Amino acid sequence: MRIDLVTVVVDDYDRAIEFFSGILGFELVEDSPSLTNDGRRKRWVVVRPPGAETGILIAQADGERQARVVGSQVAGRVGFFLRVDDFGAAYERMAAAGVEFVTTPRTEPYGQVAVFLDIAGNRWDLLGPPR
Repeated sequence: MRIDLVTVVVDDYDRAIEFFSGILGFELVEDSPSLTNDGRRKRWVVVRPPGAETGILIAQADGERQARVVGSQVAGRVGFFLRVDDFGAAYERMAAAGVEFVTTPRTEPYGQVAVFLDIAGNRWDLLGPPR
């Protein structure tokens, strides 16, 4: 058993693809035309970190209810965790690309950490090994 995908609801497919693939360095695994349950057009967009099994389904908000959760899927908590081998390099690269960090890097017993916002405004932990 494994988790295959988690969904991140966004305002715009293309801006989200650019953020996850262009800035974070995820692989664009799939970007296919699809249909909603009632027959309207949508896209099936999946990204994942290189070598990872679990991916992110990027879902463009469809309707008011979904639009309301963009950026607050986990009620303002950190809900996503990106672990990297070289914390310093990842932090510098992401900051230089304009990623908004809402905390400064710090060291915790489990490793280095800094909180950043994704393209939709969701909070993520950037995690690295202990120093």
